[in-house]
Amino acid sequence: MSDLYPVRRALISVSDKTGLIDLAKALEARGVEILSTGGSAKAIREAGVAVRDVADVTGFPEMMDGRVKTLHPMVHGGLLALRDNDSHVAAMQEHGIGGIDLLVVNLYPFEATVAAGGDYQTCIENIDIGGPAMIRAAAKNHGFVTTLVDVGDYDALLAELDANEGQTTLAFRQRMAQIAYARTGAYDAAVSTWMAGAIGQDTPRRRAFAGELKQTLRYGENSHQQAAFYTDGSGRPGVATARQLQGKELSYNNINDTDAAYELVAEFDPAERAACAIIKHANPCGVATGDSLIEAYQKAFDCDRTSAFGGIVALNQPLDAETATKIVEIFTEVVIAPGASDEAIAIFAAKKNLRLLLTDALPDVRAPLTAYKQVAGGLLVQDKDVGYVGMEDLKVVTKKAPTEDQMRDLLFAWKVAKHVKSNAIVYVKDDATVGVGAGQMSRLDSANVAAAKAERMAKELGLSESLAKGSAVASDAFFPFADGLMEAAAAGATCVIQPGGSMRDDEVIAAADEAGIAMVFTGMRHFRH
Repeated sequence: MSDLYPVRRALISVSDKTGLIDLAKALEARGVEILSTGGSAKAIREAGVAVRDVADVTGFPEMMDGRVKTLHPMVHGGLLALRDNDSHVAAMQEHGIGGIDLLVVNLYPFEATVAAGGDYQTCIENIDIGGPAMIRAAAKNHGFVTTLVDVGDYDALLAELDANEGQTTLAFRQRMAQIAYARTGAYDAAVSTWMAGAIGQDTPRRRAFAGELKQTLRYGENSHQQAAFYTDGSGRPGVATARQLQGKELSYNNINDTDAAYELVAEFDPAERAACAIIKHANPCGVATGDSLIEAYQKAFDCDRTSAFGGIVALNQPLDAETATKIVEIFTEVVIAPGASDEAIAIFAAKKNLRLLLTDALPDVRAPLTAYKQVAGGLLVQDKDVGYVGMEDLKVVTKKAPTEDQMRDLLFAWKVAKHVKSNAIVYVKDDATVGVGAGQMSRLDSANVAAAKAERMAKELGLSESLAKGSAVASDAFFPFADGLMEAAAAGATCVIQPGGSMRDDEVIAAADEAGIAMVFTGMRHFRH
């Protein structure tokens, strides 16, 4: 295995023909013989570049609707032969196999076919066979063969050839081989995941995961941790697909918090009302809806002005100038929204460190997804929590029933509680959170924390009574004892929404009746660990 090896003969077979002609012309200019197949050969030839059909090399035409064209010793022998192995060289000479020094292949668009809703047979026909086989062969023989699977690497190849007089270095070939294996691995992962769903295998025996590098991060949650951001190819609207208009690169924590913010604000239909969610450390410190974005933002901000400093702001409607002017009054890390006016963008431009992310849409919070969590030695895999509860799903369990306004606040609180780390207690009044208790080890403590925040903010706003007075309260899981519910009642809550299902439900219902509180059960919990 030598460091430098010349590229004298290349095989090009691509589905994505971006940059194909420029590459072919550049290789021809460097004296490289080009072999190709089907549409690639046709495009190269029509551009006036000399090209030899693989069928002429193998002696067999493409057959079976293109399923068989490169699966032949004349191709794989040329890719796999060790040039410094006498027996390999002798076999090449005996059988007239020419070496292939460069393989340029990108695969049938299987992922795009699935994303476009292709039926079963269409997806099957878009599973590439010859491409992955050649890629794996060439990458294995990277001691001599250069393998390119990404259009983005064409310029790097040409620069490598120019720098080394038509040769590539071992380091370059190794790097391209690693990329090649990652690509075939991701491709097989996409096929196996799709097939598991297509045949109804919810928990397949083996599960493959893949991602594409979007951004190398300066560090992870802490400065001593290395980190990177990978996309999964799903195209789900959010932080992975957003356009960043300004500000520093997103950090690991920025990305995590921005995702939490946008997924939460998407719970609220922009066609009905404007909504704003302010997130800190992946938990909401304020969520509200209003007749305008400025109203929604101000109400969300007033829930916990202290925690909002340095937070993430998510909006469910395009950012306007009035709201932008208000947001820049305090330090904010990131704002994400489905669009922004030119005036709003200009206002933000004066705040160089403020990151503005724009998306084309809100995510569908009810669309089924798979969620993963790493544990020592493995991964936990589950359906993403897309559970939804509407007015018709609620069961009134107390003597007193909620009013129409209370029912609206209860459902609002329930949507927010779904996005709060357990144990979660959320107080809501007039379509805005007024107290959020997150991540405590007991539900009683969460109720205390949320009540304390509501009390503190009331004093800061110059009010005589707690923001929680007259509020609706949501608990992400059942109250195991009546104490948490009574803490909420003491804070001023007048109605409660919770899943129910405790052994002591009767005790909790009796306590609510005694306190004159209306309570509804959802029959669904929203643990978020």
